[in-house]
Amino acid sequence: MAEKFDSLEEHLEKFVENIRQLGIIVSDFQPSSQAGLNQKLNFMVTGLQDIDKCRQQLHDISVPLEVFEYIDQGRNPQLYTKECLERALAKNEQVKGKIDTMKKFKGLLIQELTKVFPEDMAKYKAIRGEDPPP
Repeated sequence: MAEKFDSLEEHLEKFVENIRQLGIIVSDFQPSSQAGLNQKLNFMVTGLQDIDKCRQQLHDISVPLEVFEYIDQGRNPQLYTKECLERALAKNEQVKGKIDTMKKFKGLLIQELTKVFPEDMAKYKAIRGEDPPP
């Protein structure tokens, strides 16, 4: 699988380099540089065809749209993974806090119900398989 990505990365790097060189030619265009311009345009077409061939090898790969938003904003796409993990950890802590709070509430509720309804709570605890308090 890694070789598929390596091939795509290589083609993308060549394509970006061709675009950079094309930008240099266009920014200081002289009629004598027309042949070089045509050559770079042909390289771009070939590069796009090569990238399209790689696309068919990677058709089963899905990338979240947020990654492209990171790239469009000039941010490192690896930050997306880092921030997803940070959000997951924060959500995990939040849910853990809720679970702990509910366990405390359950304990206090059982304690108070036992004071008010001792016989019923003894039956409840017996059904649940919990030892009734002495």
